[in-house]
Amino acid sequence: MPAESGSSAASRQAKQKRKSHSLSIRRTNSSEQERSGMQREMLEGQDSKLPPSVRQNLLELFGQIEREFENLYIENVDLRREIDTLNERLAAEGQTFDGADLSKGPLKAKASHSTSQLSQKLKTTYKASTSKIVSSFKTTTSRAVCQLVKEYVGHRDGIWDVSVTKTQPVVLGTASADHTAMLWSIETGKCLLKYVGHAGSVNSIKFHPTEQAALTASGDQTAHIWRFMVQLPAPLPTTDTSQVSAEDDVDFSDKDEVDGDGDVSSECPMIRVPLTTLKSHQGVVIAADWLVGGKQVVTASWDRAANLYDVETSELVHSLTGHDQELTHCCTHPTQRLVVTSSRDTTFRLWDFRDPSIHSVNVFQGHTDTVTSAVFTVGDNVVSGSDDRTVKVWDLKNMRSPIATIRTDSAVNRISVSVSQKIIALPHDNRQVRLFDMAGVRLARLPRSNRQGHRRMVCCSAWSEDNPTCNLFTCGFDRQAIGWNINIPALLQEK
Repeated sequence: MPAESGSSAASRQAKQKRKSHSLSIRRTNSSEQERSGMQREMLEGQDSKLPPSVRQNLLELFGQIEREFENLYIENVDLRREIDTLNERLAAEGQTFDGADLSKGPLKAKASHSTSQLSQKLKTTYKASTSKIVSSFKTTTSRAVCQLVKEYVGHRDGIWDVSVTKTQPVVLGTASADHTAMLWSIETGKCLLKYVGHAGSVNSIKFHPTEQAALTASGDQTAHIWRFMVQLPAPLPTTDTSQVSAEDDVDFSDKDEVDGDGDVSSECPMIRVPLTTLKSHQGVVIAADWLVGGKQVVTASWDRAANLYDVETSELVHSLTGHDQELTHCCTHPTQRLVVTSSRDTTFRLWDFRDPSIHSVNVFQGHTDTVTSAVFTVGDNVVSGSDDRTVKVWDLKNMRSPIATIRTDSAVNRISVSVSQKIIALPHDNRQVRLFDMAGVRLARLPRSNRQGHRRMVCCSAWSEDNPTCNLFTCGFDRQAIGWNINIPALLQEK
């Protein structure tokens, strides 16, 4: 009897569970039916040309979307409660961190993302331990490592190239699409000299290794060599422009763009006539550089050739052909007679002029899009950047495959490598500038916000490690060049 009464009680309990479950299902179904019925009545009251079957499918899809958003809304409410609980716990422990309110800042800036992405970001962040959460929101130290020091404003169009003199006085040179090249005081940001001898966009500027002479390449199918003499003005006190976090990422409107039509450039003395004109190309001269010693120069053109010239006679010594498409850049080795040319044909070529009787060439294949630049390091390495969003480090002794590959989220423009520490500065189409080491490890991202940084595509970077004020320069199509102070020891220590 006790056993029978127990089994009957269990069976009654199971029946009650099934009954309550079926009742909840009926209630849910009835509520959904009522909702779909209301929606159907609303649609029926409208003059619709859709077939009934299509309208029914739309109703079902809308219902599923609504239920999904309801679930996500409830989930986000619960997550925000957890956020508040964590904040209260941290406050009780005497710990604080910036950005605790995730309804502002990064999440607000990404409001265009779907609700599911926002929910996933919250879950990913707050599954971490309390210590990791605190450390992830610490005030970034990047702004102390990478500081914006000076902006050089005066060009009337985008700036393609930036370079620093190798002789005293040390000045900054910029090449612009406004048909001019300018020399600037690094400390004061004042324009010292303006070269107006070209009839087209000035695409490149490089300085002689030992003399006060500049080499510029232009869209007028020529390269010019011109001499200059400048006198540095008295330095002005620098202002601290590094108060904005390096992780701020704010979009700019056109009205925020730098006004390059001011009187800065009009005050500069001008040079109108070059010392030498090099004109053997049949297309735009996109880049030019001095060979070691400064007695020869190399130019790269859209006519698919690179030309080697004698500076003293202006005569064409060699025409370097072999690329299948337009050239984009050329660079010379700092201590050896080596030249590397980049092209839209996805390759770059190494030309060896160390032996006068043998002019060998090696082809590097590893990119899938335009190679925008390839530069030498002091050792036996070449670093190449491409529109395929990668940067590759190559060993000249083993050219079959790169020894390191850096993958980025944007096309890479004219890169530069620091001489002493071999840090690669990557200017991007998406207005960012990132620093990597030769092993492909990311070191930092330069600050960019509504107060500082580039507002348009960053075209070029150039290191000047011996300069106490600015040791890295960048330029872009926002018509300005920027001087940065990179604390390299601190940067490497953070790594």
